Formats: sequence, C-alpha cells, structure tokens
Amino acid sequence: MRLGFNPNKDQESASLTYSHQIIIPVYIPNQNDYFKNSLAILKLCLESLFHTVHKRTFITVVNNGSCDEVKNYLQELYSEKKIHEILETTNIGKLNAILKGIVGHNFPLITITDSDVLFLNGWQKATYSIFENFPKAGVVCPTPSSRSLRTHTSNIYWDNFFSKKLAFSKVKTPSALKNFAISVGNPDFYNRAHLEKYFTLSSNSNKAVIGAGHFVGTYRGGIFDSLGMKYSNYKLGGDSESKILDIPVVQNGFWRLSTEDNYAFHMGNVVEEWMYDEVSKLKKDAVEIDFELKSIGSSPKWLYIVKNKAFGKFILNKKIMKYFLIFKGLPSKDAENYLI
Repeated sequence: MRLGFNPNKDQESASLTYSHQIIIPVYIPNQNDYFKNSLAILKLCLESLFHTVHKRTFITVVNNGSCDEVKNYLQELYSEKKIHEILETTNIGKLNAILKGIVGHNFPLITITDSDVLFLNGWQKATYSIFENFPKAGVVCPTPSSRSLRTHTSNIYWDNFFSKKLAFSKVKTPSALKNFAISVGNPDFYNRAHLEKYFTLSSNSNKAVIGAGHFVGTYRGGIFDSLGMKYSNYKLGGDSESKILDIPVVQNGFWRLSTEDNYAFHMGNVVEEWMYDEVSKLKKDAVEIDFELKSIGSSPKWLYIVKNKAFGKFILNKKIMKYFLIFKGLPSKDAENYLI
C-alpha cells in the first residue's frame, strides 16, 4: 500500500546541478607510526580544496575503513555542507574505493586525488584550459613531470610525430619538481636535464606537458562509462592503477597531459610548516568559472592497437625514444640522461 506522492520523484540529480566531481579515497586506520600525521595532512588537503574550487564542484570522500577520529571529522564537514557525499566502506583498497565514488553519478569531469594533495589557486581554471585547447585531452594533471613522457603517451607521438607543436620547453617552476622529489623520499628523482626542460605540446599560445601522474588528475567522466573492470584484487599497487586510471584514457583515443605550471603539491605523510604557510596564502575566488567540456567521440579499438600497442612498442623503446627526443630538439648530451 502507498499513500501520498514521493517528494523525490522527478527531482534533478546532483550530477545535473554540479559539473565537476572530486573523489578522495581516505585510509587512515590509526594515528600511529606511518599514519601519525595523516589526519593533519587530510585536513590540509580538504582545506586547500575548500579554498580553490568553484561552487559547481561536488566533493565525494570515500572513507575506506578509517579510524573513528577521521570518521567524526568527515561527518562534521558533511554536516557543515563542506563536502557533499561520504561513502563508508571497510578497507576495500584505493582503486575499489575510487570505483565506488564514480558509480551512481554522471559528471562530465571527475578529479581523482590522493588525500595528501595540497591544491593551489587556479588549478581548476588551468585544468579546464588544457581540455579547451587540447580537445583530445582525456586526463589532465595539475603537477607537470619531466619523467611522464613514456607512460601511455605513444598516441600523442603518433598524432604529432612531425608537428613542430611537439617540442621541449623550459620548466616553469623547477622548485616544484624538486619539492615533489623530496615528498616521495627521492631527492634525486629529477636530474639537471629534467629540471631544465620538459616535453610539451602547443596549441595557439597554450602548452601542455606530455603525460600525467597518478596521485591527482582530472578525467573526462565518459571514460569510465565503458570501464570493463568493476573490481580490483589489489588494495594498493599491482596493475590496478594502470587498468583503471591509465589504459581507459588511451583506449578511448584520448591523451594524458599536464598543466605547464604547477598547481598542487604532494605532501606525503609528514606535516611540515610550509604546508600551513601555503594554505594560509589561498584565497577564495568569487568569480564563477563557466566551462563546458566539449564532447568528442572515442576512437575505434583497432586504432588503439595501432597507436598504443604496435607503435607504442617502437617509439617508447628507450633507444628509439632517445633519437626521437633529439629529433624534437633535445641536445644529445641531455638525451643520454633524460630517459632514466
């Protein structure tokens, strides 16, 4: 028996009100040892987001089996309407948590980020600029890396092999690369050549750095519509990130790109004073961003095989790639050390 009229009937869903979803999987099982500073890092991450996103941004946090202190903190934010959705799970792994965040929504843009990212003002605007000026962009990372040029990027080289738009450019913020290297515990991650130049693609007066990292990236939402995988056997690592976050981009014929300048920091698991300084500098931008992602069709499967399997095996080979980089303007002395 039913009495009355369901008030939710014919109501628009959140995905029609918002244009950009951010998914943050959070796993902080305790506040000891490795996770000693993780809650403080999470707070810095979320505070940086609250200061830098526009009003049509929908924030989803997937609490992946965290301790009660984290759970209570997230509930406070939800009550204050600073985050829009909390999904509670046991520890099902990072990628499975991400998949839970995607399901049930239909956003044109989805940012997937680790919970130790500090966002800077302008990151959304810079990301949208890449999508607008490079229609084949499938994922855009706000932290450029000189070492991302061989990770699922062969379709970019196929499409622009002889183009002068594919060339080396001066690194805009070398200090950001150095800071990232320190944050992952490897200060020598970038050598001199990496800190001086990175591989870029030009469009009009705009540039994008080739490749995109994993720890934060904004994807075309439609890429996940045809995702053949709905579960990962790995809680972290393995081939899960590649199968869910990398390959679907190129399977659909899109490019993996990054912004030319740096718009986010990787904090790691140790709180440092500079993090509070950076958050204190952030200012809420009152100007609304009016951006609509242009829809373009996916490429046929055979083209993916040609560009990413056959040609990729050739062009991404280190010996071949070295001469390709020289052909694109990198000095031969630098090419020797660029593909470490």
